[in-house]
Amino acid sequence: MSIDIETAAKVAKLARIRVEEDALPALAQEFNTILGFIEQLGEVDVDGVEPMVSVTPMRLKRRTDEVTEGDQQQKVLANAPDAREGFFAVPKVVE
Repeated sequence: MSIDIETAAKVAKLARIRVEEDALPALAQEFNTILGFIEQLGEVDVDGVEPMVSVTPMRLKRRTDEVTEGDQQQKVLANAPDAREGFFAVPKVVE
């Protein structure tokens, strides 16, 4: 696939990027280089390769979900400039 100057201009317009007329040939060439690289990636044999999240095998550390310091509502709200009915009170923002 080859990108011409008109296609590069259309892509720039769709991306809402201002590109001067004299810079369009260079942009088209960059697009063609990128597409060539993508075509090279398509030639790689990936049969039997498992999908990965990371290049190093990792397992997420897990811990039990336990409340260690709960029931501190009064201590937390002591720092609030305005607390009502057990909650932080904030000024109305949306009319």
